[in-house]
Amino acid sequence: MTQDRLTIVKYLTINERDNDWGSYVTTLGYQKVKADSPYPPQGHPKGYMFDKCKGRVLKEYQLIYITEGEGYFESSHCSNMVVAAGDMILLFPNEWHTYYPSKKTGWATYWVGFEGEYIDNLIKKDFFSIEEPVFNIHLSESITSLFIQAITTAQSEYSGYQQVLGSIAVLLLGLMRSESINKQFERNKLGSIVERARLLMKQDVDSNVSPQDIASALDVGYSWFRKLFKSYTGISPAKYQSQLRVIRAKEYLTYSAISIKEIAYQMNFESVTYFSAFFKKNTGLSPSEYINRYVVTKQLVE
Repeated sequence: MTQDRLTIVKYLTINERDNDWGSYVTTLGYQKVKADSPYPPQGHPKGYMFDKCKGRVLKEYQLIYITEGEGYFESSHCSNMVVAAGDMILLFPNEWHTYYPSKKTGWATYWVGFEGEYIDNLIKKDFFSIEEPVFNIHLSESITSLFIQAITTAQSEYSGYQQVLGSIAVLLLGLMRSESINKQFERNKLGSIVERARLLMKQDVDSNVSPQDIASALDVGYSWFRKLFKSYTGISPAKYQSQLRVIRAKEYLTYSAISIKEIAYQMNFESVTYFSAFFKKNTGLSPSEYINRYVVTKQLVE
């Protein structure tokens, strides 16, 4: 540690069981570089060192979270760009890249390097793109706390610590993606439309209100609304409503004393037969089978 730099860095070993977990951490740490300080610092293993002009290539994924200041990032698939506090960078294996702080501001960063089949599968399923490695989220206490927890865990090296670290890396990826998507919707004020729609659906879960009715109540076209809703939630409005109705049906079956026929009537199904078919399609069980399996203390009343 010097007057112009604070660094906490850890390089980790793994065993076969760590690899079987599907996600394991290779390195992590924290670094604060003040304005006008040389960068990058010395002392890292050969595979991690790089010249900011020449860049480098890693064999692993890395997440870099900027918590103070600003700087620059560039990769083979991403033109040179300004990055700042609240940005998180995802580095890909075998991808040339470089990054460094602005001399005017310096910066503070947390990072974690990781590998594993679980992460590889996320990339294969297009949750993350090598063409879009920078995520503009925000300064989050919960995300910072996860990095701190990971550093503390790595320093302890207690038995099974790699499973904890691998899970933290996955959680960080999930939070990064979620925060980025939600911030994009917030900028366009589109998230509020979906939230209002979900509120209406929850309020009217016992009725026959259709997704088209919801769109009309929000004064938007249905085709546009359906596309927006699915983009925001990952499922269609109709599927979301079905899930809400299944949850409500389970609540009635579990906690109320009314019969299956009365539940069907309460939830505005055309008949008990239609309700039973709907319930079985979505749960794999008829209402009677659900009660017999999961509600052992309730008397079945037809």
